[in-house]
Amino acid sequence: MKTCEICPHHCRLETGETGKCRARINDGEKITALNYGEITSIALDPIEKKPLYRFYPGSWILSVGSYGCNLNCPFCQNYEISMADSKFPTRKTTPENLVNLAVELKARGNIGVAFTYNEPFIGYEFVRDTSEILQRVGLKSVLVTNGTVASGALRKILPLIDAMNIDLKGFSQKIYDWLGGDFETVKRTIQTAAESCHVEVTTLIVPGMNDSEADMLEESRWIASVSPEIPLHVSRFFPRYKVTDRPPTDVAKVYRLAEVARQNLKYVYTGNC
Repeated sequence: MKTCEICPHHCRLETGETGKCRARINDGEKITALNYGEITSIALDPIEKKPLYRFYPGSWILSVGSYGCNLNCPFCQNYEISMADSKFPTRKTTPENLVNLAVELKARGNIGVAFTYNEPFIGYEFVRDTSEILQRVGLKSVLVTNGTVASGALRKILPLIDAMNIDLKGFSQKIYDWLGGDFETVKRTIQTAAESCHVEVTTLIVPGMNDSEADMLEESRWIASVSPEIPLHVSRFFPRYKVTDRPPTDVAKVYRLAEVARQNLKYVYTGNC
């Protein structure tokens, strides 16, 4: 039995067994990424779609995703791949081939590769290997992540990462209990990453879960304690996956929560409105 060191779940796996994320496996010698180079989604996106509004604005980035996630958000917008396992159809690639494609796309404004759509940290080895090559050829490496990563793994990979958008699902452990995560881990990820690379934060506002002004005031104060320069994206929820019994977030509510956050933060944006 071996213990996975990538995220705080620290899954203990027998040979051939996969972790809670459905994408890391004990291969008999070590725990590694079962989804290494297995691509489910690929697109050339505006950098603002990540969303990153203050990192090379107006540029484009080659965005890739695999399958699996180490949270179980019942409102996941990409649940088809985040909740999938190795049976999901994929296209195999290598770090070298992906970087070559990114280089080819420089003529169309591409600045690098964004690991997104599903949780990139569970594909740690592929992200690391690709980011090493990106750094050598002068391209950027971006992570769009839920921030549920072990401190040691995060610190090892941060020298290779240029920017991160980190989901902060809400501002309490109670919310993270619902999602199968750890609130303090995500806060630590934001703090640690902000010391090393460009960081922006996204909070999806789910009616009845994290839509109080008091919570947003507390969240924005905490982010400002890390740095008032960190951009916050206040995003609108739409019914999805297992949460279809709630309406989309009221647009006026999103705008109001953004105003609350602006009491503490310099850059606050609204999304999907």
